[in-house]
Amino acid sequence: MARETFYVVQAFRAGKGKRLTADPAIPCSSAEGARRRAEILAATKAGVVAFATSGDAELGEYDDEPTILFRAGRLPGPFEAS
Repeated sequence: MARETFYVVQAFRAGKGKRLTADPAIPCSSAEGARRRAEILAATKAGVVAFATSGDAELGEYDDEPTILFRAGRLPGPFEAS
């Protein structure tokens, strides 16, 4: 199978203390669709990030660094740095 680009929106809600809890990831069909979905979720979630990654699903090989399309609010680990 050839390499494909995957667009994903990941939202987070506030947990206990400073902890964030991830909602299920939302796959999108385009970069613009992912950005729009993230903008909508940003109004109600503690944090949200839309990103794109390329890879081969059959081989399980993906890019090391995703391309951030949109970010808002509190985010964990690799998404919090600019």
